[in-house]
Amino acid sequence: MARNIGSHYTTHRVLGRGSAGTVWLGEGPDGPVAIKLLREDLAADRDLAERFAHERHALLGLEHPNIVAVRDLVIAEQDETREHQEVALVMDLVRGPDLRRHLERERRLAPREAVEIVAAVANGLAVAHAAGIVHRDVKPENILLDTPEGGRVALLTDFGVAKLIDEPRHGGKGGVVGTPDYLAPEIVEGLPPRAAVDIYALVTVLYELLAGFTPFGGGHPGAVLRRQVTETAAELPGIPRELWELIQQCLAKAPASRLRAAELASRLRELLPDLAGLPPLDIGDPEAAAEPAVVEEPVVAMAGTGGGGGGRAAVPLVRGTAPDSERETHTRMRVPDAEELAGGAHGTARTIRPAGEPRAGSARHTASARRRRRLTVTAAALVCAAALGGWLLLSGGDSGDDGLGEPAGDGRLATVELPEPA
Repeated sequence: MARNIGSHYTTHRVLGRGSAGTVWLGEGPDGPVAIKLLREDLAADRDLAERFAHERHALLGLEHPNIVAVRDLVIAEQDETREHQEVALVMDLVRGPDLRRHLERERRLAPREAVEIVAAVANGLAVAHAAGIVHRDVKPENILLDTPEGGRVALLTDFGVAKLIDEPRHGGKGGVVGTPDYLAPEIVEGLPPRAAVDIYALVTVLYELLAGFTPFGGGHPGAVLRRQVTETAAELPGIPRELWELIQQCLAKAPASRLRAAELASRLRELLPDLAGLPPLDIGDPEAAAEPAVVEEPVVAMAGTGGGGGGRAAVPLVRGTAPDSERETHTRMRVPDAEELAGGAHGTARTIRPAGEPRAGSARHTASARRRRRLTVTAAALVCAAALGGWLLLSGGDSGDDGLGEPAGDGRLATVELPEPA
């Protein structure tokens, strides 16, 4: 059903949902648009509405072929009591899917296609960073693929939304806000996000496009955060050495070691001729031992548009709930302390498994299981021996046969053979 947004826009149908709001297909004075309506509880936050109004110029000022442009910001009262209001971002309409849906369909992309997409997004980031704007939530769900005549264009959306929603009231001191798989180590350690966090997240996306999985993902969000700080990404076989070295540099733990957005875009374009004709990588899923969680559970979820859920499951944000069908993985957690971040093995986070090779069991878990079995058998043996000894002592004055083939009154204890522990 059509719904008016302010005095110039009308919504028609839902295009996508996320934990921060819903994106609608809408109509404006100049034709079709995408309208992102913030969640009702967020829109009801007067401080948040003021922050959006304060950042209006920055939101509307970003123009680049690889950025989804914001055309208007609407803050409107819903009724005469002025108790309810709507906050809406009116954006260019992109007809194509987001990168998450494309990746779910393809599983992995050919290196040239992956590098072309990431180079385009890096171009958009360079313009934003030059204007002093950090995205803070670069991930496949926030990269849209437009399909105009003659090709395909990658566009980054939701600039500034994460910052506006998360700060200052919602962020709180000592909080970690973002999507765990793409969070730079300095954010996990509680440092303020600079432009380098977007580079780390974007190259994490590149790794995922090539491999089909992120370098540090898997398991509880707290375990993912710890890997971001302590582990090294496993090398991807089958890509040119120059591309792997570029990925390594931009996944460096030290922000100053990473390339800037314009440098990254330029270096990636230089590699395109060497990637022509290379097929998608033929590798299996990574092997990884389960990591203990750094945090018990997230406190609140916030996300951008979010894509439809398909092949890749989301981690439940609240214990006992089902995974979010729309991948609302933008979470807030407390900052792990130094002792928690230092825990666990250092080195490569996960080992890449060749395609077709069966998944091996975790060596750590196998050893633990063996120790548990030994302890169980030993304890059972001690209990049996103690019970048998007590019974022999109590029955010492009875008949000469104790039922075990040994005379009971000769001063010797019977011996029971126990199986060798596995």
